[in-house]
Amino acid sequence: MQQIILNSKEITNRLDKLLVELLVDQNFSRSYIQKLIKEGNVIVDGEIINANNFVVKPNSEIIINIDDPKPTDIVAQNIPLDIVYQDDDILIINKQNNIVVHPGAGNFDNTIVNALLRSGVELSSINGELRPGIVHRIDKQTTGLLIIAKNDKAHKRLTEMLTNHEIYKEYYALVWGVIAKNKGIIDAPIGRHENDRKKMAVTIKNSKHARTNFEVIQRFDNATLVKCNIETGRTHQIRVHFNFIKHPIINDPVYGRLSEKTTEFGQYLHAYKLSFSHPITNKVIEVIAELPDEFNDKIKELGGV
Repeated sequence: MQQIILNSKEITNRLDKLLVELLVDQNFSRSYIQKLIKEGNVIVDGEIINANNFVVKPNSEIIINIDDPKPTDIVAQNIPLDIVYQDDDILIINKQNNIVVHPGAGNFDNTIVNALLRSGVELSSINGELRPGIVHRIDKQTTGLLIIAKNDKAHKRLTEMLTNHEIYKEYYALVWGVIAKNKGIIDAPIGRHENDRKKMAVTIKNSKHARTNFEVIQRFDNATLVKCNIETGRTHQIRVHFNFIKHPIINDPVYGRLSEKTTEFGQYLHAYKLSFSHPITNKVIEVIAELPDEFNDKIKELGGV
């Protein structure tokens, strides 16, 4: 076990904020510090303190007990973040492809969470140490916009908004085949694939309602560029729905054509636009993330402009 002994000096502040300040070189997130406090690992002037909002007096002695690192401990990593919007309550980033949003089994580094911890931004603690600030997810090889909550109040409201479908999410996708209709709706329930539990599928058994609206933007000889918005947020929803209507997303390693040799870029699916009322101020927030270069290159390769 590691023990850190600090002096609060002339500072008066609530305990969790003070420790973030004093331990800046340790790259500890506020949610991790709050976890240490809650579990009784912080002692102020000889007394175990369990309250984050405990006001520390000047020149107090603070002892912090930290368990030895485990393989699952999340570390801050210097991974670039493309920030498209930020205020006191939320952060919106443009996620690059081939990066997971948060740590999970067998994948404890090189995630968006590792990057957020290094960035120094304050993050909500609702989802614990593995997912601080994470309100929703997009797949590893899907690019585009992702909302991060900086505090618990914003996080709770954003979660309610997602549940009530109050956040408009628009995607661009390149799919195989020429879609005849200019606009369409895919209304089909999604659940776990019966034979491959790692995959999702359109199924009646143990499924949830899922609805995807789409509009054709451009047609090519053997492919279509579509704009989609999802009324529900099921796992792999757009990928599963377009596979269901026999127009799988190009380069999708899971739901794509079996004959297709996929590249490292992954599926051509991009979270292009977000529009919603700010969770705290109610101000209308609308942001876009332009298509990545690889996506535009593929459009040109297919004959687009």
